[in-house]
Amino acid sequence: MYRELADIEPPVPGTLEVQTASWLEVRAVVNREVVERLQSEVRLDPGESEAIALALELNADLLLIDERRGRAEADRLGVKITGLLGLLVEAKQKNLLVAVKPLMDALIATSDFRVSSALYNRILDLVDEA
Repeated sequence: MYRELADIEPPVPGTLEVQTASWLEVRAVVNREVVERLQSEVRLDPGESEAIALALELNADLLLIDERRGRAEADRLGVKITGLLGLLVEAKQKNLLVAVKPLMDALIATSDFRVSSALYNRILDLVDEA
């Protein structure tokens, strides 16, 4: 997953922050068989496959993943998941963000980020921005 943000040209929003974050630890997956199975049998891309495999190896508390098939497979394997919108909701609830709506709107307008109108409205309800 690190490579998906840090090793791309041209850089995207967040690339510099990921490359320079002192708290971020890059770890390699030990069990490559899990990665290969997720890629060949479940047809996940390398980033999602490695993220799920590493979450399993580390017995992680939570996996940040947004891709639908990856989320479904992680859930099937018993990995607790959240997505970017879940992080935004939690950040707002912990008063780390003033508002979620402008961030969701920017994600939708400037990237391939998709969210249904029902989920969009549900998120706004959760953070009292409806």
